[in-house]
Order: sequence, then C-alpha cells, then structure tokens
Amino acid sequence: METAALLAPVTALEFLQDSHLLTGEGPVLTLYRLQPRPKACASLSVLQNHRIHGIRPRAAQSSGAHGEDKEGQSSYDLAVFGGKAVILLRLQDGDHLEAVGPLVQLQDWALDVCWLSGEGGPLVGVALAHNRALLLDVVKGEALVQSSCLEGCLLYSALLLLRGSWEDAVLVGGTVFNQLILWKPGAAGGGGGGGGGEHDSELKAPVQRRLLGHSGVIFSISYLQEKELLASASDDRSVRLWGVGVLGGAGGECGDVNPACLRVLYGHQARVFSVRLSPGRVFSAGEDGACLVWDQAGGGTVVRTLKGHRAGGVRSLAVSKTKEDRPRGARWVATGGADGGVRLWEVEEEEEEEEEEEGAVKETLTDLNFPGQGLPKVVCIAGDGDENPTWAQNRFIVCTDQGIVYQYSKGCWEIMWRGPTAFQSYCVMETVTVAVKDSAVAVDLCAVGNLSGDVQVFITARPQCGVALRGGGGKIHSLVWQNGGGGGSSSGTACLLASGAEGRVYRWSVEVRFDGNGLVLGVAPLTPFLLPPCAKRWLTAAVRLHSRTEGALWVCGDRRGSLLLFGERQITERKGDEGERDEGGGVTLQPLSFLFGVHGKQGVTSLSRHQRLLYSTGRDGCVRVLRVRRTPRPAPAEHRDQIVDRSNELQLEVLRVQRACRGMEWLERVLILEREVPEEEAELDEECDRLEMTWEEGVKGSSGGEAGLEGKEARFVIVGFHAVHFVVWDPVRQERLLAVPCGGGHRSWSLWPSRKGVWPGFGVVVFVKQGAVLASRPPREAATLAGVAGKPGGWGLREGVHGRGIGCVCRLGRIQGPGHVGRESWEVLVTGGEDTSVTVLAVEPDSGAVRVLSVITDHISSVRALAAAVERRAASGLSALVVSAGGRAQIQCYRLWAGWDGQNLGPACQVIQVAAHRLDAQWERKRNRHKTVKADPETRYMSVALMDGGTDGVLLSLACSDGAVRLFSLSEVKGHIDLLWESFHHQRCVLSVATCSLEDGQGNRYRLLFSAATDGKIAVWDVTTAPSSSSTSSSQSEAPPPPLPLLIVPAHQSGVNSLAVWWEKLGQQEGGCLVTVASGGDDGQLTVSTVRVQYPEREEGGSRGFSQTLEQRSDSQEEPQLPVQAQPLLSLQLQSQAHVPLAHAAPLTSLKLLTPGLLVSTSSDQRVCLWRLSSTGLSHRGALCSHVADAAGLAVWEVEGGGESGGAEGETGRRVGSAEGETADECEKPVEAARQTGDPVCKSGGEKGGETAGEPGDQREGEGETGWVLVCGQGLQLIRV
Repeated sequence: METAALLAPVTALEFLQDSHLLTGEGPVLTLYRLQPRPKACASLSVLQNHRIHGIRPRAAQSSGAHGEDKEGQSSYDLAVFGGKAVILLRLQDGDHLEAVGPLVQLQDWALDVCWLSGEGGPLVGVALAHNRALLLDVVKGEALVQSSCLEGCLLYSALLLLRGSWEDAVLVGGTVFNQLILWKPGAAGGGGGGGGGEHDSELKAPVQRRLLGHSGVIFSISYLQEKELLASASDDRSVRLWGVGVLGGAGGECGDVNPACLRVLYGHQARVFSVRLSPGRVFSAGEDGACLVWDQAGGGTVVRTLKGHRAGGVRSLAVSKTKEDRPRGARWVATGGADGGVRLWEVEEEEEEEEEEEGAVKETLTDLNFPGQGLPKVVCIAGDGDENPTWAQNRFIVCTDQGIVYQYSKGCWEIMWRGPTAFQSYCVMETVTVAVKDSAVAVDLCAVGNLSGDVQVFITARPQCGVALRGGGGKIHSLVWQNGGGGGSSSGTACLLASGAEGRVYRWSVEVRFDGNGLVLGVAPLTPFLLPPCAKRWLTAAVRLHSRTEGALWVCGDRRGSLLLFGERQITERKGDEGERDEGGGVTLQPLSFLFGVHGKQGVTSLSRHQRLLYSTGRDGCVRVLRVRRTPRPAPAEHRDQIVDRSNELQLEVLRVQRACRGMEWLERVLILEREVPEEEAELDEECDRLEMTWEEGVKGSSGGEAGLEGKEARFVIVGFHAVHFVVWDPVRQERLLAVPCGGGHRSWSLWPSRKGVWPGFGVVVFVKQGAVLASRPPREAATLAGVAGKPGGWGLREGVHGRGIGCVCRLGRIQGPGHVGRESWEVLVTGGEDTSVTVLAVEPDSGAVRVLSVITDHISSVRALAAAVERRAASGLSALVVSAGGRAQIQCYRLWAGWDGQNLGPACQVIQVAAHRLDAQWERKRNRHKTVKADPETRYMSVALMDGGTDGVLLSLACSDGAVRLFSLSEVKGHIDLLWESFHHQRCVLSVATCSLEDGQGNRYRLLFSAATDGKIAVWDVTTAPSSSSTSSSQSEAPPPPLPLLIVPAHQSGVNSLAVWWEKLGQQEGGCLVTVASGGDDGQLTVSTVRVQYPEREEGGSRGFSQTLEQRSDSQEEPQLPVQAQPLLSLQLQSQAHVPLAHAAPLTSLKLLTPGLLVSTSSDQRVCLWRLSSTGLSHRGALCSHVADAAGLAVWEVEGGGESGGAEGETGRRVGSAEGETADECEKPVEAARQTGDPVCKSGGEKGGETAGEPGDQREGEGETGWVLVCGQGLQLIRV
C-alpha cells in the first residue's frame, strides 16, 4: 500500500523572504511560489509517520545573506521537525527539495528547533517536551550536547533562542502549570550521546526567570528582539505581552530580573493556538477560526480580523518580513486551518485610524451630507466595475420625494434632472450601464416613474435629451432594466420593464446611438406581460434569457412571491396560444409556466443569472437555484404538418434551496464570488463570458450526456438584512463577510463594486437612512495580488474541506476529460462532516489534486451517514441519488450530476434537491398525534442503507440512536420521504445497518437487512415484502406492524460500528446460498460470520420474490399483500464464525470489502489493515500507518486492468452477488479527499531508495494494482493498494 493523496490540517507555515511559502501537512512539505500568482511548485513527504510542526529555514552556507548562490538561484537549508523526528532538507534552484541528512529519531517530542549561527557543520538546537534541550548534528544524526532543567515538568510550548554558541542559548518554556520559565541550557554543562540515551549523567540547569499570569496552558511563544517583547498565547483565550529585556546573546542573557506583563489581549472566542510579533503589530490565531491583528501601541485594540477558514480553527500562522516594494510596511500573513486550507493576506504595519475596523461587525459610517430638496428615497450606483475601478472615481444617483435626481461625484452633489409636478411625492428610479451602438463607449441610463404611469428615460450625461414614455394610467410600482433589447443581445440596447396597474408590465427596447448632435435615444415598444390575478400584483424582479428557437425568454418575480416564465417567440400561427387581448384590446403575453408563491407572501426581491442557472431571493430567507427545463412532448398527428408551438414544453424547475443564517429572513440578492484563478485563466473566463452559450446549449449540457455538464452552480454569497445590519453572508463558511449597521430593511441601498453580479469580496454600501445618504468605510484600493490578498477573505492558496472531522464518505464514480491519450480522470466523492455540511469532491489519483465541487449546508446537525445509488451516463459524466442523514433525525436527498466542464477544463457538478424529512416534523402532521409519543428530537441517524424499491423509488433503512430500526420509502418523482415502519427490537442504540439482495435459481429476489447495536449482536431481517410506499397504509387507521428478525448473531462484546455483507451461491444440489457478514466493533475485534440461507419452497408458478425485473413489475398486475408475518419465511442458520480478537489497538471504526476475499479495516489507532478471508479463516496481509487522525470511515473501490470497476463503491460486492449490501455499507462511515503530495510513495528524503515505515513494499497484495482505499477522519488520505 502507498499514499497517493493527502488532505489534513495544516500544522506548520513559514515564509522564505516574501517570495515563497512553506507549508506542513501531515508529513508532507509543500513549497508555494507567491509571485506573480500563488502556485504550488514542489512537494515532498519527509517525516514518515510524524506530523510536521515547524520549519526553520536559513540561507545555505554556499549562498549569500539572502539565500542566493553564485548563479543567482535561491538556496536554503531547512530544518523540519515534528513529533519525535528532525530532518535536514535543501531547497535549491528555486523549487527543488531534497533531503541532505537522515531522519533523526528522538526519544521525546520536539517543540522547537533553532539554527546555531556559528561556524562548523549544520548544527541545530532542539527543545524537547520534558524541559530538555539537545544540540544536534542533523547531517550525522548525532546529539552532541544534552541539557535539562531542574524543573522537569512537561512543556506545551517552547522557544529556543540560539545565536553565537550553545553557551549563549536561552530556552523559554510554557509549562503544564500555566507558567513561563526561562533557563539556560548551556549553563547545565551536559554530556554527549547518540540520539538521546540515558540522561543520568546530565547536569541540571536552574530556572532563571518565572512569568506568572496565565490561567491556562501556553500553546505558543514569540519573541521580538528589537523591542525586547515576549508574547504568549494560552488556553485561557488570552494573549499576553511581556517586557523581558534582552534574551540570548553573549553569555546567555535572561533579560530583566523582574519581567512585567505589559498588556493582556482578550478578543478570541476560544483557545489561542499561535502568536507572532512584528514591530507594530501582534498577530494571534486560534480555535475560533480568526486571526486577530492587534495594535501594540494603541492600547492593544484589534485593528483587523482575518477570517477565511471553515470550522475547526486556525492551526498555524506565519508572518513575513516587511516587503520593500510596498508602502506603509506591508507584509504577508498566512494561516493554515484544520480544514486543510491555506490563506494569504496582506497586512499593513501602519494602517490609518479609519481603517482599523476591517472585518468587524460594526463598520465606520460616513455621512455624505446630502444637500438636496426633499428627502432622498432611492439611491443607485452609476456605472460598473470597469468604469469605476476605485471608490474615488465612483458615482451614484439619488432621487428625492420631490422628483429631483441628484448625482454625487468626487465628493460633490449636483442636480441632474428636475421632474415636473407629476413626479413629486412619489417616484421610482432605476439605472443601467449600456454600450453605445457601434462604439466602445458606455453610458448610464436612468428611468424615473410616477403615480400617473409616466416614465422618463434619459442619459445621465445628457439629461436634457430624455424620452417620455407612458405605462398605463396607474401607478408605476417598479422599474427593471435588462441589458440586450428585445431584438437580441446586440450592443447599444437595453430593455426597460415598468410594472403598472392591473398586473400589466410595459416594456420598451431602448437604444443609444450617435448622430450628428451627439448621443440620442431610440425607443421601441414591446408586447407587455400580463401577471396572473392575485393580491400584490406587480413586478419586483426580472431576468432575460436568450434562446435561438424560442426567442427571448423572461423569468419574472412578483410581490406575491411567485416566479413566472414568459416567451417572446414570434407568433406565426395560432397567436391566441401565446398572446391574449386584454380589456383595452391590446395584446399581452401570458406566462408559459409559473411557480406560485414559491418565495412566500413577502415577494421576490431579485433574480439573477450566472452560467445558465437562475438565482432568486425573497423575504422568506431562502435562495432558490433554478433552471428552465424543456419537457419533450410528441406533436399531435393533426399538427405534424404545421408549425407546432412548443412553448408549453418549457417550465421552471427549482434545483436547490439555500437558507441564510438564522434570523436573516429579508434577503435582497445573490452575489457570485470572484474566482481565485491565475491571470491566464481569468482571461479565458472573460472570453467565455463574451461568447456565452445560448440557453439551449446549457439545457443540452445539463442532460448529462457526452456534451458534459454545462450548467453548474456557482459559489455565491447572500446579501440581505439581519436585524439592524446590512449583511453579506457566506453560506459555505457560515460567517459574515460584511456587516453595516444601517437600521434594517425597508430602505434603498447599493453595493460597490459588483460587476455583473460578481463580488470581489470587499465593498462599500451606500444607503438612505432618516433623510441622509450614508456610506460605509471605503476599502483600500489596489489592483494587484497584494490588493486581492488585502480583502477580508484573503487569497486562497488551497481550499479547505471540513474543519471538524469527516464523519462519512461515499464514492460515486469516475469522470474523465475529453480525448483518449493522457486524459485526466477524477474520482467523485461525497463527504459529510461534523460541521453540518455535505461536500462534493473530485480527486485526481495520479497527481493527488483535490477540488471542491459543491458544498451543501442544509443539515442542522452533524452528518453521520451517506448512501448513493449511481447511474452512469458516460465516461464524461454520471448521475447519482445521494442520501445524507445525521443528527436531529434529519434526512436529505439530492440528485447529483457530475461531468466534465469544458469551460474551466475540470470536473463540475450540479446538485438538485429531491426531498427532506425530519421525525419531529412528521409527528406534527400526524392525525390524532396526542395519542402517540413524540419522537425524541435528539435522535441521531447513525447509518443508512439503500435498497431498490421498484418503480416507486428506493427504500432507506436507518440505524437510530433511540434504539429503532426504521424503513423509509423515497419517491424522487413525488419528492417525498415516508416512514413505512419502525422496530425497537434492539432496545439499544443501533450503530450500523447493511442490506443484501439475494436471487434464487428461478429468478426470484429477496432482500435482507442487517442491523447491529451497542450490545454486540447482529439482527437479520427479511424485508422482501416491505411496501415500497406509504400510500397503501396511509388510508388505514394503523400502519402495518414491523417484521421480526429471522436470526440474531452474537458477534462482539460491545458495540458493532461497521458491517460488510456479501453472498455467494451454493451448488444446485445443496440449494440456497451463503451470506457472509464481516463486522468490527468497539472491542477492537474483527468477526466474520457465515449464515446459510435456505429459500422457501413454493408451488410452481408462484412468486415469492419482490420482483424479477423492474420492467416486469411495471407491466404486471398488483397482487394483494398478505400480512407481513403470514408470508413464508426464509430459513437462516449461523454456519460458522471467525474472530481476530485484537485486529486493532482501538475500536474498529470502519470495515469494507475491497475484492472477493480481501477486507480493509481502519481504527482510531490510525492503522489501515488488509485481511485475507479464506476457508481456513482470516489472515493479516498488510498494514499502513495513516496520517489521518481519528479515522472514522473508509471508502474502497476496485481497479481492473488499470481502469475503474464501476460507478459505485458497492459494485465489488455486486460481482460476488450482493446488489445493495456494499453500497449501503460504504455510505455508513466517513472518508475524505486527498491532497497533492508530489511523492506518491511518501518516501523519506533521508532513506534513499527505501520504503517509508508504515508503507512497506513487501506487504502489497499481489503484483498489480488491486484498488483504492480512502480513509477519512481529521482529513483525507487516498491509498493505492
């Protein structure tokens, strides 16, 4: 076995000047080049089974002061340490890493390493966890000097200051007693020895200084020599600054005799893991996921908060030196998270006072001193990001209740347009930027409507040359602009929609062109829309789509919360089908389809389009992702020779619903997050936007065929009002990106910048409040990478996955890029974590690269189980029905499409919500529920398994913490999950379930369900006759009773955490079959039980099986169901059992069948073991020490002839005979994605040509590649078997 990819918490970070960044992830060291764009350029596994905790660079001895050799190439020596190991590496030629010394194994934990700056060989000082220190020759691997302190306590952190000689060394240790102690290792004398042997002859050095004050253990220590400051970060959530004087130097000075605590910094909401010092700032990072930047001289206030990681906290922190080419002392700050992500920020050493609240909830507000007549009612930003690249050049327009339009530009207000009397007391306004026809010039158009149906349209640069339009005789409720007029998407045109009285939406195509006198407007009326009758019958949002066959399509939202689809196709025959004359005799367009009240009664607030998908928001707290879908319908015979109107074939379909944070109900719009891509990819994206595919091509791509996946959901943030704040909410990271105290909803606002709905991650909010126009604090303006890294979210060097541990994993299948030779292949995985999210990942086994395709945050508690039914479409795409379950008795079901994205040249996916279910919600809908006991709201689903339910859908069996085994039916067509029956036979927490489908010689099929609980027993159920839906029982007064288990198998002394089931046929003479059940439990035991199944005897022509084929079932007549217990039963008998009492040194957490007879198991002891099952019993075939802590689950799949075996994890079991057993079991436990290592064998740099410990080459099963194993827990590791 060998490691192919790894994704784990980032535990070490270090800058090389300001051009490179080193990261430590597990035993893997990765080098990133920061300029011109961040990119990983080298990677090497160096510490075998140890996790990297520190990197200490120095210029190589053959190089200059800045690490450059004679040829101008960077060359550094790197001392890398972690666990009980230290190794010396050499970085040369800018991106080449190699080991120049052996891996030195110590007898104690290394907490810090420091280079000895004197002449001689490569010597380093090592601070150890038991308050000891070593002087180590890292080339020879020998300890030259050993010292210890008289106070032999345990240290949680240490800082070793070593300059001229060992006698000048000073060690600062953070003890388990919440103290900081200073002592001099050189004062202890000491003896030599080989690598830390016996220490009886060592001299003890006394404690020189003791610093008291912390009430928790100390996790990190930092010292700034130029200011003689010491900083400590503690478990008590505080950071303390100490004035200690000079430490180290000649004679090993220990600073002031009575060091004082200068400042105590409280700001973190959890433990503080790291602290770093710069001349003007203190940087601290902790378990709350935030990196706080403190001002040393300004009273210890937080000047900036850096957030960007998902749950789990920040595990490592690095701060570069001041960059010479940047003003105001700018420097890089890098953070590594428990989610495996790395983010980069630029922080200025001397930030201005008004910029000292960045990232905080309360933004500084600026009154723009509006001087106009009347009260401002509407505010709009003029121009887009291209026209106004900086806030200083930005312009916005304000309309008052007196009908006067003002413009704000360069700090000055001026009147732009003064409306007549009819525009006083009420008006609505909207602006748009449009290109002049046959020109590269862009202008701003403004439209103003009033109570009488009048609409005034003018160019903001020439307001006197406006056009007056008429929108009926009533109130203009709203105005909506859309680029691209009714005749197409040619430049210089825009479409204006005005919502008038009686549900009529008037439309005009507005064109801007040059004539002899300058810019002029050309207006052409378009056919109005007619909204369906309802209360609050007016338009609130609209977006335009283009179809080559259907013409222009419009998706509109109204104040009633409905979404409507209109078409503009030219009517050649039967006009009445698409157009209808109103009472006034005019032709209006009727909606082709609509979703009534989908956003509740408070209305739709916005509609936007991105990459052929639609996004709608409302005041119901939800974002809905939609698409326009064509439903094929054959033409009637009488119309086959005519032009048949196909408009009724189009309909709106909701793919997914995304809720904002709790209490955030008033949503305003969706903003697409700007992608963090290299410059060349950004240029390609812009070109693709200009050549955007039409709507039909997007629909074709969404079908999942060879064309690939064209429509995919983008990463977006939600804009809305939360209490009195204007908030930009990130649903993936579950945090606020921007919060402005504006007073709440019911106000006009604009956000800059927002080019084409894409948000760069920072901005300014301009809004109206109590008759004033206010703006939030403008951001720092920069257009380089440093500017991007200066935004609140920073720059993502690598995206994180789950920060709080991965609880379950399910492999869907493989997708491949276009071409035949050397094309990329990606494994698509779904993971669920303790952070309540479900993540869709793509892993490339050859390179170890990992991509996050989608993140789903619908669960309200941790996700503990996953299952999938995969339907393969083609090599470039697949479709799967994914079920996730977890805490609070919650089930979510999704249809997931994965395929190749030709635009971004990589895998992509689209998630469609199918159904959801919660036990407490079902109880609320029950009749006579006062006669029943309400389900425990704290019930957790521990495991889930899928079974084929026939034409009605699938069956879900779930293991529940309240002692029940529950069976549900899932109908994808109806979008419902119904409870069929529940059994409390175990009377204990049920930990795992698995299923198995059997088939006798006559083609009859049977379903077995296996459940295991905390008592160590496995129950076998016959669920062949389980109803596939609750429709039959819903009309009855009582649901049918659950079946009784056919067999109880005692397998373990305590809880059974995992099951793997498969079966094989017996000879015709023997009859029946053998079902094998492998189980792993809390007792660390691996048990394999063999059960003999005898099929019931029936009369000829009878049918006992639940189906022969799905097609036969759909054509056959439904037979009356007998009572469950009245059916003839299968005969089950326990035939044999095999045990491995101590298969693991800890509870066995997951067990899977890789190939026939080959089992894979994992445990919290971080071992992955292979077991061979034969007629003589179980034998151990090999083991690998995993780099994933708290291993919770596995996913396995077989490789045949260098290719993948099938579309789902359970297909290994299918070849043996099990149709659903492995698929369901694979989803039971968690496994995660992997990360690029660069060295798939993970060899240590010090062992030339040898295998890394824990990955021996002689333990491989067979000569060829057998399959893949994915281990998940606190990270992901992909292993090639």
